Amino acid sequence: MDLKQKTVDSLKKYETDEDFSHLPALPKASVLIPLLLKDGQLQLLLNVRSLNLKNHAGEVCFPGGKSESSDKDEIDTALREAHEEIGLPPNTVEVICKLFPIINKTGLLITPVVAFIEDSFQAHPNPHEVSEVFTVPLEFFTKEADHSCYPVPSIFGPTHSFIYTDPSTGNTHQIWGLTAALAIIVAVFAMEKKPEFEVGFSLKDPVSQFKDTLNGRLSKL
Repeated sequence: MDLKQKTVDSLKKYETDEDFSHLPALPKASVLIPLLLKDGQLQLLLNVRSLNLKNHAGEVCFPGGKSESSDKDEIDTALREAHEEIGLPPNTVEVICKLFPIINKTGLLITPVVAFIEDSFQAHPNPHEVSEVFTVPLEFFTKEADHSCYPVPSIFGPTHSFIYTDPSTGNTHQIWGLTAALAIIVAVFAMEKKPEFEVGFSLKDPVSQFKDTLNGRLSKL
């Protein structure tokens, strides 16, 4: 079995088809978690938010944003946002699965959509939203070397942070918070590999823990 098919099969084990449309009062968003194969290695594509943005300017994130009334579903939201932000054509994206949604600290219900994109993709960032696009080896998010934790509670325990220097540009990026947590989750799910550090969620049954966390947050709304 080739690496791509093995990755798809591993991720599909964690796919969710639960419908959260019964939560109309809860604002919803999606993020696209784009994987690609480069030199026989799994890579993760990330954005750097424009410095002109009011919120989280200059931070590393995945393509994504709030759902709009014209979106058919969470996948449609993720693909539309990726097209708007970095010029990723939706018809070139191979969606693998939706992961269980999470609620961020502002009460936004975020659905991660994991997909493969073509290794030949050339990003065309929208300068109003994105200043830079880069890729990181997925395995990087399982290594201790450039990882640290802040003793600040987050959705999955401590707040994770990574420092990554892009060899193609020399630019150094901090990948932290929710973006780092999602990168860790996808790395664990896709590679079926335990990280060299404590992740803050159950590796044996992560989906059940995510459901409990979501239900706990919903009960307080």
